[in-house]
Amino acid sequence: MRTALRLAVTGVLTAATALTGGTAGATPPGPGVTARILAQTTVGGTDYTLREITIPPGQSTGWHYHDGPLYGFVKQGTLSHFDSTCTSDGVYRKGSTIQEPPGPDNVHLGRNLGDTPLVLDVLYVLPHGSPFSEDAPNPGCPFH
Repeated sequence: MRTALRLAVTGVLTAATALTGGTAGATPPGPGVTARILAQTTVGGTDYTLREITIPPGQSTGWHYHDGPLYGFVKQGTLSHFDSTCTSDGVYRKGSTIQEPPGPDNVHLGRNLGDTPLVLDVLYVLPHGSPFSEDAPNPGCPFH
């Protein structure tokens, strides 16, 4: 499954990059979180962007959602993922993949509860011009 997802991401980006150039969007919310664009392009009104995201120990992405689906791969560390009911909907260790559905009904938070940096490769598949994420208020969880 992981190999198939990585091959699909690589194939989509290779094909898309050969067809046209892309645009950038907003940066992820959350203190200490950094991101860098590895590849990007736009095809048929859809932006494809591959980013490397680093979340320091004890930090999070902030509550947010996306306007399109995301496909992620954990390169280092462990991602603790929470939905808007304050419930963990997955713990993803090094080598794991994650998919996030789009829309405001899918508000979530990614946390690094470990003691080493969390590094993710994330493919964003977004409507052209959309930001990487849309900020959302804390849904009442005792953490952020």
